[in-house]
Amino acid sequence: MPVDSLVSPQAQQRQIGFVLLPGFSLLSQACALEPLQVANQLAGQTLYRAVTFGLDGRGVASAAGLNLSPDSLVASDSRHLDALFVCGAQPAGEAGLQEVASNPALLAWLKRLAERGVMLGGISTGTRELARAGLLDGYRATIHWQRAESFRRDFPQVNVSHQLYELDRDRVTCGGGTAAMDMMMTLIAQQHGRALAEKVSEHFVCERIRLADEPQHVPLKNRFAHAPQPLVEAVTLMEANIEEPLSTHEIGEHLGISRRQLERLFKKHLQAVPSRYYLDLRLARSRQLLRESDQPIGEIALATGFSSAAHFSTAFRNHFGRSPRDERLMLQV
Repeated sequence: MPVDSLVSPQAQQRQIGFVLLPGFSLLSQACALEPLQVANQLAGQTLYRAVTFGLDGRGVASAAGLNLSPDSLVASDSRHLDALFVCGAQPAGEAGLQEVASNPALLAWLKRLAERGVMLGGISTGTRELARAGLLDGYRATIHWQRAESFRRDFPQVNVSHQLYELDRDRVTCGGGTAAMDMMMTLIAQQHGRALAEKVSEHFVCERIRLADEPQHVPLKNRFAHAPQPLVEAVTLMEANIEEPLSTHEIGEHLGISRRQLERLFKKHLQAVPSRYYLDLRLARSRQLLRESDQPIGEIALATGFSSAAHFSTAFRNHFGRSPRDERLMLQV
C-alpha cells in the first residue's frame, strides 16, 4: 500500500523550529531534521516545514567547524510554530553554553512559546536551556549521559533519566546523536501513523525505531569512573556471564574478596545487593532480545540464565509490569 494513501490529504501541516547553539552537533541536528523531510517525500505532501534560528545575525559554527546560516533570529520571528527544538553543544565542548547562559532573549522566548502551548524539545545539551527557563520542572527529561549527573545536581526539580529520549506531555528531550532520529520517528508515528514512521525508518536503513525507554549506552569505565576497581571487575564479570550466571560467592572468589565485602561495595556504590543488580542486567538483556529478535520466549529465558520459561515470565512481569509475551505484542501495535 503506498504511503501517501495512509496519510490524509488534509493532514495537519506543522512548522518545526530548530535553535542552533554555538558548537551544536551536526549529526544530532541532521538526525532530527532529515526524518521530517523524508516524511514529506514519502507522504507526497508537506507535513512538516522546518525553520532554523540563531542567537544573532551571524552564521552558527557547529562542533565540526561548519557554519550554518539560520533562517531567523530567536524571539524576533512572529511565524506560528508547532514545536521548537534547541540543538545544544556537544558535551566535549561547551563553549556555546556559556554564551547561551548570558542570552536572556532565548530563555524569555522559550517561556512565551510554552505559554502558547508550543511543544518544546531539547537535543543533547539543548535540554539545559529548557531547564534554565524553568520549563522542565516536574517533567521527565534526558540529556547526553556525559552531562546527566551535573544536570541532575543543577536542576533537582527535573526528573532526569538515562533513556534515549523522553516524551512527557509537551516536552521532548533526547541524549543527542542518533537518538534524535528515533525520537523524531516516534513523533511522526504519533502524528501521522506508524506505517509512515516505519517507511521513514526503512529509508534510513534502520533496523527498527528504538523505543523511548531504552537506555543510552554508557561505557562501563564511565558509569563507574570513581568506583573501586573490584566493583568494576564484578560488573564486568556479570555482563560477560548472562547466559550462565555466577553466584555472588563465585564472583567474590574470582576477585579475591569475600562475599560480604562484595555486598558492601554494591550497597555503597549501586544501592543494591549483587544478586539484584545481576538479575536486573539479565532482565534488561532479555527485553532487548524480545524487541530485536524473533527467538522463542523459552530460548530467550535460557539465553539470559533462567531455568525455565515460567521462572523467566514471573521475574520479567515482576520487574517490568507485563509478561514477555505482552512486551513483544506491544511492539506490533
